[in-house]
Parts: sequence; C-alpha cells; structure tokens
Amino acid sequence: MTNNVTRRTAVAGLLVGGLLLAAVPAKADWHDQYKELNFGISSAENERDAVARYDKFSAYMTKKLGVPVHILWGTDYAAVIEALHSNKIQFATIGAANYALGRKVMGDKITAVATSEDNYGSTGYHSVIVVKTDSPYQKIDDLKGKVLAWADPNSTSGYAVPLYFMKKDGIDPSTFFSKTPFSGSHELGVVGVVNGTFDAAADDWTNPQKSNALRMEGKGMVPKGSTRVIWTSNLIPNGPYVMRSDLPQDLQDAYRNAILSYPKEDPTDFKAQTDGTSKDLVPVKDSDYDDIIAITQANDAERRKH
Repeated sequence: MTNNVTRRTAVAGLLVGGLLLAAVPAKADWHDQYKELNFGISSAENERDAVARYDKFSAYMTKKLGVPVHILWGTDYAAVIEALHSNKIQFATIGAANYALGRKVMGDKITAVATSEDNYGSTGYHSVIVVKTDSPYQKIDDLKGKVLAWADPNSTSGYAVPLYFMKKDGIDPSTFFSKTPFSGSHELGVVGVVNGTFDAAADDWTNPQKSNALRMEGKGMVPKGSTRVIWTSNLIPNGPYVMRSDLPQDLQDAYRNAILSYPKEDPTDFKAQTDGTSKDLVPVKDSDYDDIIAITQANDAERRKH
C-alpha cells in the first residue's frame, strides 16, 4: 500500500532536520523511588529540644525536595550511623568522630556535604573539660583520683579528642581517674557535674556565645555560671551534614543544594535552629575529617592493646 498514513511499520524515531533521533525512554526521577525521606540527628541535646529545633528545617527540606522529610533522633550517636547504614535514614547531621565511625562502617557509602560556620568565621569548635565553678580544680592534674564523665563513645568532644590528647600527654584516664563513666550525653555530663555526681565532664565549647553549657543555662537546666573550663583542646572541625553516596545523583544534587541554600533562603529559621550563633553553611570534603579519623583509629588501637 502506498499511502504512508496507513503503513503498519513502526518507526522508532523522529526525522528532524534530516537527522533520525532514536526514541529514548524518559529517565526515572528519584521521586519515583523515594516518596518520603528521613533526616537523622545526633545531638548533645535531649530529644525533645533537639527535634523541636529542627521542626522548621524539616518544613524547609520538605518544600525544597518536594516530599515529606522527617526528623529522626538517634538514641545515641551510633544509632544514627546504623540507621544510615540500613537506609532507614538517607541524610543526617553528625559529629566529626561519628562521621569517622560512619566511614568505618559504611566506607565511601557516606559522604560529607556541608558544615556550619559560626559568627566568628570559624568552622571548628573545641573539646573542654568542665568542673563546678566553686570546686578547687584548676587543671587536669588536680583531678587525679576523681570522677570524669565522658559523653558518648562516639562523641568527638565528649570522648575521642580528650582521650587522645590526655594519652598523648602521658595521662591514662583508666588509671588516672577513679572512674570514667559515660553519662549518655553532654547535657547529662554537665548536670552530673553541677549536682556533684561527677567531678568533671568532657563537653564542647565553640566561642564565647556558643557552648553546650551556655545553651543549658539559657534553657534553665543549670544555674548561670555554674561550671567553668579547666582544659581546652585544639580546634576540631565541626561535624558535617552527610548523605548516603549511593542515592540517585539527582537526589544527591537536590539535597546538597538545599542544605547550602538554607541560611540564605530561610535566614530566620536558620538563626533559630542555631541559636543565632552560626552565620552560614559551607561545603566540606571527606578529606577534611582525616585527622579525626586518625584520632579515632589511634584510640581504637589503644583499646585493643588493653
């Protein structure tokens, strides 16, 4: 039959400008795979306050990504890594040592995306040892035979960094202190110091406007000026916002863009989430945490010796 309209032969393409363009199936969008997403937090704060601070962030991410983004709080630092590992959460904000645990457990299936920059232009903070203000302790040597509380085995400032530097300075905490319990969180460590349960606790301090103790004072959890610092570490890189690196590339790109745009697109909510002490979120690389990974590996090696 000569009528082209009635031809039964299907042509898999379109003739445009003399070129035959093959018909290509539309690429599946990540929304077809993920109808909702989960964002994990491991925080020095208690669950109620931490999750409340991320309410607006959840709404922002939901708006940017176009699917519900739920905030999940880990019962401890390792729980967030386990949730990432099992894909129960796809994204998280975690501490530097917890990121080191993530690399140990997940390898390159976890990647760092961004971190916070504070009002002083720094992207780091410090581990500190705090004592009750009216105690006689002025330096770590004064704590020999006393009780020092760590925060969590996977806390950067609450365990990994002070442990490493104490040992480097010739102090073995397991024999130097009478006890070194894990309080369970930075907040519980400070409460224990104020109540007299612990003589000292490992905590975090960023700048004169931002520290765990200051936040607790602001919430009325401890009296103002009830603790003081007797030891401060070198600068530690702020923990990163991370994601699973095996997510669809368009989802990875959307998440990265959303995170880095947050301070500019929703400055009021960003300020509220960070207590007004951070001014931006900036990109980071996995290699920015090599020193922390080395510290956690050294601590693990020392543990295996004993």
